[in-house]
Formats: sequence, C-alpha cells, structure tokens
Amino acid sequence: MTTLKFVDTNNMVAFLAKPTESEGFEQIVYFLNAHTIKYALRINPTIYTSCIEQFWVIVNAKSVDGEVQFQALMDRKKIIITESIVRRDLQLEDVEGVDCLPNATIFKQLTLMGYEKISQKLTFYKAFFSPQWKFLIHTILQCLSSKTTAWNEFSSTIASTIICLATNQKFNFSKYIFESMVKNLDNVGKFLMYPRFVQVFVNQQLDGLQSHKRIYVTPSHTKKIFGNMKRVGKGIFW
Repeated sequence: MTTLKFVDTNNMVAFLAKPTESEGFEQIVYFLNAHTIKYALRINPTIYTSCIEQFWVIVNAKSVDGEVQFQALMDRKKIIITESIVRRDLQLEDVEGVDCLPNATIFKQLTLMGYEKISQKLTFYKAFFSPQWKFLIHTILQCLSSKTTAWNEFSSTIASTIICLATNQKFNFSKYIFESMVKNLDNVGKFLMYPRFVQVFVNQQLDGLQSHKRIYVTPSHTKKIFGNMKRVGKGIFW
C-alpha cells in the first residue's frame, strides 16, 4: 500500500486577527469571528503524526441502523465517528442545514456578490471576485474543504457554502466534512485528510495518547493572506 501523506494545504488554521494589513477585510474577519464555524476554522490541537496515520490506515465505514459510521480500533479502543459526532466535536450547530443550493439560486446569488464571469458551468473561479470575497472563499477552501489543489476553482457545494454564509443561512458543514472523509477511503489519491479534525475526534474518545510521540505541525494562514487577496475590484458590504 502506498504510504499516505499529509497535504499542507488541507485543513489549515485560519487567520482571523485584524492587523493593519487587514484594512478592507475587517467586516469579514469580524463576521467569521462571530460565526459558529470559528471553532472549526481555528481549533489547533497537538497533532500526533502516528495517530493520524493509524486512523486513516485502519478506519472503515460501516452502516449501523441506517447510519454510516467510521470505525477504527486505536490504542485498543474503538473510535466511532458519525456526522452527528462531527457536528458536536467541531461545535458546528448546523442540523438541517443546506447541503447544496439549486443551480439557479447559485447563479443569482453569485451575480449579486459581484462575480464577474457567470455562465452555466458549475465550476467557479475565485479570481473573478473582489478581494474580500476572495479572502472568505480561500479561507473556507483551505480550512474546511477537502480540496488539496486548484485554489482558484471551487464547486457548486463551496459556492453554496459562501452564499449561505453571506445570506445568514445554515450550511451543513458537518455533512460535507463527514462525506468527504468517507469518499477519501476509496479515493485513488487517498491522503491523511483533515488532521486537525481527526485529532479532535480521537481526543474526545481516548483518555490519552502516550504511545504517540511524533508531532505534525499544521500550517496556518498568516496576515500575508490579506496582501495575497488584494487586487483592483469592487467593494463589498455585509
């Protein structure tokens, strides 16, 4: 079996401070700091490399009473992860949230957000938004999505995420995260997905991790992200 690897651009830690470099982005930073997804964006547990490796090598998905579960025997204890556990441990509060908006709604809302390249395709491009929207989209992509590459592109699901945030609707992040983990099991490019989140789930169910020593340092966004997102474009109001 191919050795599974961490991907530094997956599950990064968000930068939600407001230094001088954040001028023009303050409203979105303030909004994210007040939103329930802040915990999932910022939580940064000590990640034990062997713990994450062990989880992704031995975990299986099983259906129990009609509910899909992740099950893994770690340090002689069964670890169980479900969508509801994802919701509880990441404090997402998104029961009955939106899975994906209708296409017509996505096109309409993106137009209202100033998207500059509306077509009938369901692949969207961060570059055609104002810097503020680019910051929000990039934060969601690298901190919460299952993506590992192609940071300019995003899907209708991520578009639904951004629209729900902008219009104060609930998006079901818990379902998205859990289903992404399930898909990773059979992915030909399987990798050590969501190390921050997996460590949180394991920590909640194991009393200690004395046998695990090696530490993986999760990459974090820095204030440079604001400079990287800036370009000439339209303003934004929340």
